[in-house]
Amino acid sequence: MTSVPVHDRRATRRHYLMCRPDHLGDGRTPGPGTDRAKPVDPELALLQWEDLYYLYLELGHRVDLVAPVPGAPRMVLLAHGATVIDGKVLGTRFRDPARAAGAPTHLTWFRANCFPAVREADHPGEGEGDFAVTADWILAGHAPGPVPEGHREAQEFFGRPVISLELADPRFPRLDTALCVLGGDEIVYHPQAFTPAARAVLLRLFPHALTAGRDDAEALGLNAVCDGLNVVLPESAQRLAAQLRARGLRPHTLDVSELRKAGGGIKSCTQELRF
Repeated sequence: MTSVPVHDRRATRRHYLMCRPDHLGDGRTPGPGTDRAKPVDPELALLQWEDLYYLYLELGHRVDLVAPVPGAPRMVLLAHGATVIDGKVLGTRFRDPARAAGAPTHLTWFRANCFPAVREADHPGEGEGDFAVTADWILAGHAPGPVPEGHREAQEFFGRPVISLELADPRFPRLDTALCVLGGDEIVYHPQAFTPAARAVLLRLFPHALTAGRDDAEALGLNAVCDGLNVVLPESAQRLAAQLRARGLRPHTLDVSELRKAGGGIKSCTQELRF
C-alpha cells in the first residue's frame, strides 16, 4: 500500500466525543507513573483541554460531550472507554474500579443517542487505547504474552479483521502510545515499541508507513489525531511534526502536559464516532 500523494491530502469532517477534565485533580494524582510531587493543576488541565476542544471546532469537526463523573478522574481519557466502528459501540471492561466508575455514564450516552448496538466488552481492555482503526483493519496492541480474548471479541462484534500486534517496551504500554492512523491505511509508528514479529506484520501491511523516533514516541507524539490532512499532536513532538509536514500533512501542536498526567494524551481524550 502506498502513501497518499501530497497533492491528494484532504481533511474529512469527523465526529468526536470528549469529556471535560473537571475531576482530573480530585484526590491522588490519577495517572500511572506520574510524579506524585507534581500533581495535576486542574485549571491548567482545563485550559489545555479547551484548547484541544476548540481546535477541533475550528477545523470543522463536530464534538459532543459526555458529562464527567465524580470519582472517575481519568474519564477525560474517553477513547479508552469504548471503540466505535460502523455505529457499533464496544464498551470497555476496566480492570481498575476507579476507571470503571464512569463506564455506565459513557455507555448511557451512546444508548441515549440511538447508536444501533451498544454493549460492554466481556473481556478487559483499554478501548481505543488498544485498538486503532484503518480502512481495512482493526490493529490491536497487547502486552507480551498470549493474544487477549478481547481481540477475538472485537473481530466478532465489528465483523472486521483484527491484526494482533505484540508490544515489547513498557514505555509504550498501549497501542495508542506506539502507533497513529493518519487516514485510510496510512499509519505512523515507532518500530522499537513492537516485537520483531509485530514489526514484520506492520512492514508487510504498511510498507510505506512513516516511522517515528523514540523521543517523539516518549513525548506521546503518536497519541495524536488525524483527519486525513490535519494532525493534532503534542508540541513536544517537533521532529515528528516536521516529518508529517514533509508528507503533506498539516501538524497542529498543543501543550497537553497536564492531561498527560492522567496517563494519556490527545488521542486518549478524543473518541472518534465512526458511522
